[in-house]
Amino acid sequence: MAKIQRKAASRPEPARAAAAAGPGIIAVKKRRAVSVRTKVLVQFTVQLATLQNAGLPIVRCLRILAGQQRPGPFKDAVTTIADDVEGGDSLSVALAKHPTIFDALYLNMVKAGEAGGILDQILERLAIFAEKADNIRTKIRGALAYPAFVITFAGLVVIFVMVVVIPKFQEVFQQLDAKLPPLTQALLDVAGFIRRFWWLLLLLLGLSYGALRLSMRVHGFKRVVHRLSLRFPLFGVLHRKTVVARFSRTLGTLLSAGVPILEALSIVRASIANVVVGEALDNVHHNIRQGEAISRPMAESGVFDDIVVNMVDVGETSGNLDQMLIKVADAYEREVDASIDTMFKILEPLILIILAVVVGTIVVALFLPILKVMDSLSSQR
Repeated sequence: MAKIQRKAASRPEPARAAAAAGPGIIAVKKRRAVSVRTKVLVQFTVQLATLQNAGLPIVRCLRILAGQQRPGPFKDAVTTIADDVEGGDSLSVALAKHPTIFDALYLNMVKAGEAGGILDQILERLAIFAEKADNIRTKIRGALAYPAFVITFAGLVVIFVMVVVIPKFQEVFQQLDAKLPPLTQALLDVAGFIRRFWWLLLLLLGLSYGALRLSMRVHGFKRVVHRLSLRFPLFGVLHRKTVVARFSRTLGTLLSAGVPILEALSIVRASIANVVVGEALDNVHHNIRQGEAISRPMAESGVFDDIVVNMVDVGETSGNLDQMLIKVADAYEREVDASIDTMFKILEPLILIILAVVVGTIVVALFLPILKVMDSLSSQR
């Protein structure tokens, strides 16, 4: 811990100035709620870093970028930011008036970059951070898109069969006046229930969703759900690795910008939605405030793997915690990519097997009475 503090002291400009400014800029009152796509924000950040690196004044940079934006809320926000900076505000204060666009991580890193005179470098790090985070989200959504589409389409087909096709077969069965097999009778009963009480099913679905939303407001229930999400087979491993990668890259990026470790942990804590991981970070924050090292409370939390704890311990000992956290993030992001590929390879055949069983059961249930009647007629001959 002492080495971390000595390292922060060796970079006095960004670290001490950021600490002196404090996190208060985040509380500046916003003018209008605007949100933008991550790719738009990444492009804006990269272009701003390039213009800053070329030595252009910040106001001129913002004017140029505002002129390049498509008409819309984000263009208006950039124009407003340029006006505020030209009026005497610092860039961090001007950005803080639009918290739905620029989060706490963005604001505090810009604040540290302004204090240390390395704004162009900080903006480049922000662009890299945002791009990597967006890549992870895109890969996860892409991996889940195909199963979601197949399940939705299959569900609609099954509902169509239940509502439209099965009644036609039921009329045929009534004309045959034959005793139906239990499987066929059960299928007809289910189809009849869906046709008659579809509104009740929708109501129960809506009530279940509402009850789940209300239950998630209860801390104990939410904590249980979030703990299960970390332990659930296949998805839990992916979720845990994603959380660790986000934690490592966010904290490492903030520390490399010169943000004090306690303030950096507070920012990371605000960006983590999982209650279990959040409580672990609260404990880490408390122990560091008491003068302890960061690795011990991380090990006791049960959230972080041994390899992460050991690498953080090495980073503390060597005084290169920020670099070690970035390495952890790189490693876990590669593992997230591998986990997504593995999950997709497992889900695709699993979904096909489930669909084959469902469709096969419906087909057998519908044609079994007809086959029995045909066998009966052929035996009579």
